[in-house]
Amino acid sequence: MQAKPFLKWAGGKTQLINDIQKALPKEFITQKFTYVEPFVGSGAVMFWMLNEFKNIDKAVINDINSDLTNAYKVIATKTNELISVLRHFQGEFHAFENDQENKKLYYYDKRELFNTRSTDTVIQAALFIFLNRTCFNGLYRVNKNNGFNVPMGSYKKPTICDDKNLLAVSEVLQRVEILTGDYQETLKQTEKPSLFYFDPPYKPLSNTSSFNSYAKDEFDDNEQIRLRDFCKKLDKLNHKWILSNSDVKGKDITDTFFDDIYEEFNINRVFATRMINANAEKRGKLTELLITN
Repeated sequence: MQAKPFLKWAGGKTQLINDIQKALPKEFITQKFTYVEPFVGSGAVMFWMLNEFKNIDKAVINDINSDLTNAYKVIATKTNELISVLRHFQGEFHAFENDQENKKLYYYDKRELFNTRSTDTVIQAALFIFLNRTCFNGLYRVNKNNGFNVPMGSYKKPTICDDKNLLAVSEVLQRVEILTGDYQETLKQTEKPSLFYFDPPYKPLSNTSSFNSYAKDEFDDNEQIRLRDFCKKLDKLNHKWILSNSDVKGKDITDTFFDDIYEEFNINRVFATRMINANAEKRGKLTELLITN
């Protein structure tokens, strides 16, 4: 089977893959190249790229979220150990299918254990995946102390251990270098020609729509500008890049933040669906930005 994201992820890019495909530089369809994803998240685009393009001779993924990159590393190197722990968690959690009180106690016990940040990388990765599959909407959110604080979701019998996909993901990850840290460090690992795909924490569309408490340090407007500066640097070095972000102008016609800072590049607006909102009526289609050089 083809590998697919092993996580549910707010802002996952599966729905934008057709638009990203159209934005790909034509020369990368046949020639060998390095693929770099500095904010990997659930890796939807990375898995698609590695399944689709056998001419990728090197792939590099990175994220500042060490819990996330630990999960990738454990899947790549200790797959069977991870599957064994996840099967155990799944059996225990499903046993509480009709016992909501004990189900909640089990979830919050595992959340507390996760926040102790065990030095056992397999246990920590298993807890990360368990929480992702059982928490509200697959959100990853931490407080200023880096404590995961998302409440339990309302799933009856969620799939916590997808053995077949984890094995397929492990196989794909043998072609991938996994980094943890600031996205700019990925440049040291690249070889020309390279294609970067950026999916940074999105600029919020309103004061209540921010989901970028993804790391304990906020990704604010200054960080968005620092990323733009990095894209300019890549452009001067003749690397190609594609960047996704929220279309703040679509929400407020006077908000030209991205139109201004990326004015020298190609700005495309594409349709996407936002599913992360407690109020179902506020979910739905809106435009996102796909910016390229």
